[in-house]
Amino acid sequence: MSWHSQYRSSKFRHVFGKPASKENCYDSVPITHSVQDNHFCAVNPCFIAVVTECSCGGAFFVIPLNQTGKLDPHYPRVCGHGGNVLDIKWNPFNDFEIASCSEDTTIKIWDIPKQLLTKNLTACKKELMGHTRRVGLVEWHPTAANILFSSGYDFKVMVWNLDTKESVIMSPVRTITCHQGVILSMSFNTNGSLLATTCKDRKLRILDPRAGTVLQETSCTGHRANKVLFLGNLNKLLSTGTSQWNNRQLAVWDQDNLSQPLFEMDLDGSSGVLFPFYDADTNMLYVVGKGDGNIRYYEVSADKPHLSYLTEYRSHSPQKGMGVMPKRGLDVTSCEIFRFYKLITSKGLIEPISMIVPRRSESYQEDIYPPTAGARPSLTAQEWLCGMNKGPVMVSLRPCSELLNPQPLLPETPPSVSMAPSKQTDKVVVDNGRRAFSRLEEKVPRQGAAEHRLEEKTPRLTNGFDMECPPPKTENELLQMFYRQQEEIRRLRELLTQREVQAKQLELEVQNSRMGSQRF
Repeated sequence: MSWHSQYRSSKFRHVFGKPASKENCYDSVPITHSVQDNHFCAVNPCFIAVVTECSCGGAFFVIPLNQTGKLDPHYPRVCGHGGNVLDIKWNPFNDFEIASCSEDTTIKIWDIPKQLLTKNLTACKKELMGHTRRVGLVEWHPTAANILFSSGYDFKVMVWNLDTKESVIMSPVRTITCHQGVILSMSFNTNGSLLATTCKDRKLRILDPRAGTVLQETSCTGHRANKVLFLGNLNKLLSTGTSQWNNRQLAVWDQDNLSQPLFEMDLDGSSGVLFPFYDADTNMLYVVGKGDGNIRYYEVSADKPHLSYLTEYRSHSPQKGMGVMPKRGLDVTSCEIFRFYKLITSKGLIEPISMIVPRRSESYQEDIYPPTAGARPSLTAQEWLCGMNKGPVMVSLRPCSELLNPQPLLPETPPSVSMAPSKQTDKVVVDNGRRAFSRLEEKVPRQGAAEHRLEEKTPRLTNGFDMECPPPKTENELLQMFYRQQEEIRRLRELLTQREVQAKQLELEVQNSRMGSQRF
């Protein structure tokens, strides 16, 4: 069993999991019964996609995020595969594009319409044909646009360039053939220059994804790895697997030396696969067991013992898979730092679980929301293939904030849509229906900066749809509007106080000048 220290000072010590109420869950969803060890669920700020059962071929649902409650039995599906769908992943730079792979040996790229689906979607945007056996995993590159990785039961990892006009792509730009068994998981480092994989032979490998060469490989036989993750910028990896005694185990590895793990922790003797989820912004690790009802979470550090146990969320309903909301879709007004979407097959239920840091203040908490990766690529596909490496484009989660390292739009992405500004000095740029970033094109004089902030009116986006000043539809949206109004009231009061102080100072100066003139 694992040993946990009695106390450790941490701002995330009291993080707790809050399940959504029944009306905010997705009910009557026929979740797949596949035995594949995948998540079967993908989430972005606009949609939730979940693999489902289908009588002929494979299919999955794409449900708008705000469409909670009971699902219509005749709800349209995305169905075009000839075999069961094994994995789905949203494009991190386009909330309306999703990749799926199947037992029919193909990968398909789908364009999801902004309007609600009224009938089954069968026509895909692109079809990738290169594997000779079923495809088990797909993974988008974290910083380069239109680069997709896939792995199949033919023991191959294939690199695809989607920046072509062809609707059917027959050959990848790179095929990696160093594995001796089925690939169980894939993970990129922060800038996408390294790829870590686990294989059926239980070995952990670090690859150069462009050259296809093995840079590091484990020789330790004590830990049989199943899933792997890069731990942000700590130059370390985490793997989940089993020990020699078949106990479920976590292991931390040095990225530059995989001969022996730096740290190992036995959890229990259950047989379900452990899915790790790492939040690089807060250095928190969440461990979810397939068939379990709990979620353990740890704080990760560069120093020993590397993993510090915090606590766990417990429930009686076992999970089949898990979806995770990107950081830009979280509710910062309630101090939410992570959100899971739990698949409960026995109930046909998808249950959102919010991980919340308890805070009394209603204002934006800067310390728990550091700059995070945004929804804009930092490289084109061709730049990455030519050897360039760049970190992700960082954004702040503060409402209506600006890009922290703005870059010109890439030619591969759709052109920005400029919405009508309230003033000539204010323009709002919207990228693919995501968060709006306010950019001032001209410098505002310091004296009139406060008046300018009060006058500017920034159009917003709701669930990816262009709606100007929409009324609140849910309790959460109502709370957000209330908090925004409170912030506006505070700002007006501060401005009024400043004006009063300036008026008093001016009055004192006038009195002093009069008294001085009377003396002379």
